[in-house]
Amino acid sequence: MTLPHILAVMGSGETSPTMVSTHRMLAAKLAKTSRAVLLDTPYGFQENAPELATKASEYFQTSINLVLEVAGLTEIIGADALAVERGLQKVADADYVFAGPGSPTYALRQWSGTSLAGLLNKKLHDGGIVTFASAAALTLGKFTLPVYEIYKVGEDPRWLDGLNILGEIGVNVALIPHYNNAEGGHHDTRFCYMGERRLAMLERELPDDVYVLGVDEHTGLVIDLDTETVNVVGKGVVTIRVRGESTQIASGETFSVDRLRDPAKTTTRDSNTTATTQTKPLAGSTAVAAAPAIFDNNLREATDRLNQVFSEALANSDADGAARAALELDDAISGWSGDTLQSDATDHARAVLRSMITRLAAAATGGLRDPRDVLGPFVQVLLDLRAQVRSDKRFDLSDIIRDRLAAINVEVRDTPDGAQWGFRTS
Repeated sequence: MTLPHILAVMGSGETSPTMVSTHRMLAAKLAKTSRAVLLDTPYGFQENAPELATKASEYFQTSINLVLEVAGLTEIIGADALAVERGLQKVADADYVFAGPGSPTYALRQWSGTSLAGLLNKKLHDGGIVTFASAAALTLGKFTLPVYEIYKVGEDPRWLDGLNILGEIGVNVALIPHYNNAEGGHHDTRFCYMGERRLAMLERELPDDVYVLGVDEHTGLVIDLDTETVNVVGKGVVTIRVRGESTQIASGETFSVDRLRDPAKTTTRDSNTTATTQTKPLAGSTAVAAAPAIFDNNLREATDRLNQVFSEALANSDADGAARAALELDDAISGWSGDTLQSDATDHARAVLRSMITRLAAAATGGLRDPRDVLGPFVQVLLDLRAQVRSDKRFDLSDIIRDRLAAINVEVRDTPDGAQWGFRTS
């Protein structure tokens, strides 16, 4: 089986349900005997680095049916030389290389002076698939954003030299994942937490032949060097931004790599904002046959949505609908278990699932139907009988019927319009 020549870039969600179909599509291009490796450098500084590696490996094994061997390159500077060479050899021998979250600054610092960039370029030239996401994706361009240093530490906005893997195929960019981030709420965290003001400052520092390539969260672009095409996948869009002028390319669109190599011909100006402009597909581009699947952005969003579905089902006495919502939440917890960006979302989801089970148990005990609908016909028979005995002046029997109903919390009130009944609340 001939190896493909593919560079895949993901804005986020690389180990979540949103990217499963893309990973499977890429894995299907490999032979069963192909070797895959997890490049673990970007998150190597984190204390839970082994746990992150395990979660990523389990995700690929369970959801993609692809076995990932961990490179063991969490630390290169000052590390055992033999261990480093073994890790780099794993990358060299792999047909599929995957790297994801962490710190682009840390990764670049560790990779500096090593053969890592050369190995990745050789793979794309000789055959193989390279998939970089989130922090790792930031390193692919000619320039890289030191995101944490700017957004968290408050350092002045600046660029770092990137690996320039994209430059080797003629795409001269500063690649920015998490492009449509909205975590800031009342303040602008688009463009990987930079916001418009800081991105505009940084953009002015780029050379004339370099532009910004933005990839939304839960979105990716698959660059196939065999067919010289690019396919946008996932939920969002890919943005070509040249000096504040932006063009969006929608998920599902396939176009020539030349569009990334020479973007000036296709970028248009939006008169209202410099952030994004929706454009029609270029002539000659084709759309994929099926629209991309729509998923929740994260486990918390899925949990809140399904909790609402569950509550509405109970309110409508829809036991099957409530049960389906609970089962879907259980599936969501499993599906998102490999996502490295979840914080307390799993604990929140499990708490909601336990609440669902408790509410279902209460419904099973008390019933979902309105008690008036269930008991109403029987109560009405007794009220009709009571009306008859009252008309016969048998008030003793009338009182007996009223008292027996009261014993089961059914209160009878005699009014000018006839007897009315209801359940006692206390």
